[in-house]
Amino acid sequence: MQIEPDDDKARYGPRERIRQLGEPRLSDAECLALILRTGQRGEAAEQMALRLLRRFGGLAGLADASQRELAGEPGVGPVRAAAVAAAFGLGRRLGEAQLRPGATVQHGGDVARLVRESARGTRRESFFCVLLDVRHRVITLQVVSTGSIESAPVHPREVFSPAVRDGAVAVVVAHNHPSGDATPSAEDRRVTERLRETGELLGIHLLDHLVVGAERYYSFAEEAFFPVV
Repeated sequence: MQIEPDDDKARYGPRERIRQLGEPRLSDAECLALILRTGQRGEAAEQMALRLLRRFGGLAGLADASQRELAGEPGVGPVRAAAVAAAFGLGRRLGEAQLRPGATVQHGGDVARLVRESARGTRRESFFCVLLDVRHRVITLQVVSTGSIESAPVHPREVFSPAVRDGAVAVVVAHNHPSGDATPSAEDRRVTERLRETGELLGIHLLDHLVVGAERYYSFAEEAFFPVV
């Protein structure tokens, strides 16, 4: 039986809704309620999920919370806290799997997701580099440098020495902004130009430089990701 979208939420719980409609139709709170499984006396699992999302400022804040913090929330405890941590961990591992050696980089978002997960919770800026072969398949991903809350200084040789050594024909670089704002700085623009010029001299194409914030990312080359055949 097809469930009408206007009244299905009132008639069915998250478990029934995910079976009938699939995960994309569920809210963050409903998905979290499925991980929590049960609530506590006087508070259903979905109500608890809503409370936790409000308490930590949404999914990003909840993902940053430690298991100790989660377990200390009323009704949560160590078992539910561990389940929530494991769910976020699986999401992070999925992002990492998408950029393992041999995976194809098709869009800047592929790199941005991994950088966001890798840098989640840190107060320092880190600079990442993905080395790619002629078909834009990942050779390796590495952290080039880690700096302060304001910047992660990077020199072109730190990016291109590994690229030359490993036979890369293209690179994607990215760094996080601990402030959460993905707006590129004047220094970000200067670094991008230096890397582009160095890459041209070496015959290694700089496909993109991504500035990764809390919710979004900035791409210096929005349409640069096309598979080479």
